[in-house]
Amino acid sequence: MKINGFKDSKIYVYGKGIVNSSLLVENGKIKEISDGLKGDDLITLSEDLIVIPGFVDKHIHGCNHADFMNPTKEDINKIVSKLPQEGTTSLLATTMTQSIENIEKALNNIGTYINENNEGVELLGIHLEGPFVSKKFAGAQPYEYIIQCDKNILEKFNNKALGHIKQVSYAPEENGMDFTTYLVENNIVGSIGHSNASYDECNEAANLGATSITHTYNAQRGVHHRDIGVVGAAMLNDKFSCELICDLIHVSPAAVNLLYKNKGLKNICLITDSIEAKYMPDGKYMLGGQDVFVCEGAARLENGTLAGSTLKMNEGVRNFMNTTGVAFTDAVDCATINPAKNLGVDN
Repeated sequence: MKINGFKDSKIYVYGKGIVNSSLLVENGKIKEISDGLKGDDLITLSEDLIVIPGFVDKHIHGCNHADFMNPTKEDINKIVSKLPQEGTTSLLATTMTQSIENIEKALNNIGTYINENNEGVELLGIHLEGPFVSKKFAGAQPYEYIIQCDKNILEKFNNKALGHIKQVSYAPEENGMDFTTYLVENNIVGSIGHSNASYDECNEAANLGATSITHTYNAQRGVHHRDIGVVGAAMLNDKFSCELICDLIHVSPAAVNLLYKNKGLKNICLITDSIEAKYMPDGKYMLGGQDVFVCEGAARLENGTLAGSTLKMNEGVRNFMNTTGVAFTDAVDCATINPAKNLGVDN
């Protein structure tokens, strides 16, 4: 039976809260939310279920033993077919630091997929994480392929991606100020990540148009009392929207609350940063050509460095709600409207 909506059910409507109403879907889009809608293909949900917007994951590398860096349509299909069960309905396919040749192959594969496929989970575009990052804060980005910010290379990347790059994680201190301007001019979200930038350099990038912090706290310059770095800029500058991997492995409960109390609800974007190991048992996997070892859900390189996550978005929302004590709908906002606004797709 094809379901075209719900009747007399709990529905979360942004700006109104959870209402008892009906919802009609037509041609894949919500046509109407109002009382009294009728139809044999509308179902009534039990009292313990709530209809919410689909999650928007703007930082995800893979799952289901597939990775967006693998240049095959099969890999993308394996990822997008699995994500609806955790509530994710749209995303940015995220690449990572690798050889320019390998990045270009992945970008072209994703760009072609976006142009040819429009059903199921929606690929809103591409998140280019690296190679324009700091070697000091490489994290799980392969050190040997890191390069300085170069808008000519980025332009070639976007051509390979058929114009679908929507966010770039980069280190603005690595020749990145003109690079920031180029991002803004091309409607690409500039996200400071894997960066050793000072507080002043972060604010300079924000004044030029950078609007995001990549997986806040992780792989970036932390707070020192004479220079509060990337983390301090993330906390204090209202121009920044902050990504957060709320698996309680990458960040402690106290760190989650510190970010929430400084940024409020509207400037936090929950992400998964998940890798191919999500939905798979503990064991050995790959990320950017590197071995990753997953034990009790935590993914690490052989040297112990965290390497993405196995987090499901619904779990991240639950962790954020339970850790901060915010309302269910507020936690949902951090995985839906907030990333949509940061990416400019909230319409």
